[in-house]
Amino acid sequence: MKRLAAFLAVLLFPPLVAAQQPELPFLSIIDLPTAGTLQKGSYVSSLRLYPNGGVLGCLSIGLAERFYFGVSYGGENIIGEGKVNWNPEPGIHLVYRILDENILLPAVAVGYNSQGYGGYLRDAHRYTIKSRGFYAVASKNYAFLGDLSFHGGINFSLEKEDGDSDANLFVGVLKSLNPDLTLLAEYDFAINDNDINSLGSGKGYLNLGIRWLFARRLAIQFHAKNMLKNRQDVPHANREIKIMYLEHF
Repeated sequence: MKRLAAFLAVLLFPPLVAAQQPELPFLSIIDLPTAGTLQKGSYVSSLRLYPNGGVLGCLSIGLAERFYFGVSYGGENIIGEGKVNWNPEPGIHLVYRILDENILLPAVAVGYNSQGYGGYLRDAHRYTIKSRGFYAVASKNYAFLGDLSFHGGINFSLEKEDGDSDANLFVGVLKSLNPDLTLLAEYDFAINDNDINSLGSGKGYLNLGIRWLFARRLAIQFHAKNMLKNRQDVPHANREIKIMYLEHF
């Protein structure tokens, strides 16, 4: 019975293990990570524009076939007038893929990311959207009317001054419409951000988006975030733009 179920799964959703992927990889969906990695000797630079004049720059470098390193920095009110609210320190991102995808099993990666999203709240010692901290994520790709991939993982954020130090879960999906356009969807359960002193109201964070691949090395993403209006202090969704470029050295 197990063999029959595995055969039907492969028949209905053939894996993309051997398929040619776009050169610009999906290292993340919107805020949430995937098990994707960078080729050795390649790097991705990105620029994220978010509410309140926020700008976040990031550089990720493939140091080995299974390992890449990233650093990011930014702040609010960079675009606008008045004093800039810089992030207190650069964000650090380390990722190692421990298992490659095959016909039956997903790719699995472990990592650490200290970069949260949105403004940094100095009194609370946290970002508006907490950083992932330590995490593990699995990703599986299929050929279904184009490319289809599912992602899910667990994380332990080190931003816990609000007293909510629970482990957290997240899931996401990517679906290509054509070689240039890909739909993005992710859900952060925000189990570590639903306490009485937290920002979340218990609904979790649902983010949607679309990626437009200009060329194999250049893409722009449009994000609609917090669609469930999970924030207690700002009960509405928000919009972002992210630009990415891949190069080799």
